[in-house]
Amino acid sequence: MRKNILMTFLTLALSCCSAWGQQAAPPVPPQPAIRVDQIIPPPPTTMPLYSGEIPNSTNAPDQEEIQSMGGLGFIQKVSRPTLTSYLPARIKASGSAIIIFPGGGYVGEAYQFEGTSIAEAFRDHGVAAFIVKYRLPSDVTMKVKSIGPVQDAEQAIKLVREHAAEWQIDPGKVGIIGFSAGGHLASTLGTHFEKNYLGDAANVNFRPDFMILVYPVISMTDDLTHMGSRDALLGKNPSAAQVQEFSNELHVTERTPPTLLLQASDDALVDVDNSVVFYEALHHHKVPAQMILFRQGQHGFFLISRDEWLQQAYTWMEQNGWMKP
Repeated sequence: MRKNILMTFLTLALSCCSAWGQQAAPPVPPQPAIRVDQIIPPPPTTMPLYSGEIPNSTNAPDQEEIQSMGGLGFIQKVSRPTLTSYLPARIKASGSAIIIFPGGGYVGEAYQFEGTSIAEAFRDHGVAAFIVKYRLPSDVTMKVKSIGPVQDAEQAIKLVREHAAEWQIDPGKVGIIGFSAGGHLASTLGTHFEKNYLGDAANVNFRPDFMILVYPVISMTDDLTHMGSRDALLGKNPSAAQVQEFSNELHVTERTPPTLLLQASDDALVDVDNSVVFYEALHHHKVPAQMILFRQGQHGFFLISRDEWLQQAYTWMEQNGWMKP
């Protein structure tokens, strides 16, 4: 009898403890549902670089054409510039942006190889990427062909900052990347941002917040330049003043943006000393800069995997707060 009473008491006690424990446990809040538009990036969008009249244009007919080089598109005779956005998924977005200038010796643009594939890579790492299909120098389509590309570069960074809120970008984290002759264009913007080539854009900040220059043409001087790029931009017989204006190593100041230079020492097309002299100018003006020279890789980094050199760019951006770790 006593044993039965004791067992009944213990059962009641355990039941009470269990009930108390259930009542005392805090409720688990439901996990918020992740919307599809937060995890999937929006599709790329292309817009005209200028909403109205294109500055410095002769209004010649559009003769743009695409040639295939190794199965990749090479755009030539560009006279109607565009900006194509690759925005990251919201859940990945870092607030940074990078504007891309493909190369091609100022006679074309390697739009897929140095444009689309690069934009997709940065987008997937949370950086909003924008490809500029810039005008290629032409006496037929431009009044002054040497300034057409840099006008488009200024307009591109202006446009990205104007849409910063819409595209969820921090206007203080807008950088640029350029390849080969596109590297010359990028470094021109990075060293000439205090000069308004557009003319009608008053009080606009054209200064990039950082630069990445990949196997870049920097100089227009006889001993350093890539002659094909110089001929296309300045003509066969440029004046000394033109050569000086577009030799970007001569225009570095303390306000030049922090810069990462990437090139292969065996580059047979663009002398690696272009990167070296630019780095030296940055160093002498106390601009934060890093130069990475791969022992082999050739122009275009065809002997290096894209992941290898891109990882160097990602690491540099992470260290400087322009990309999430």
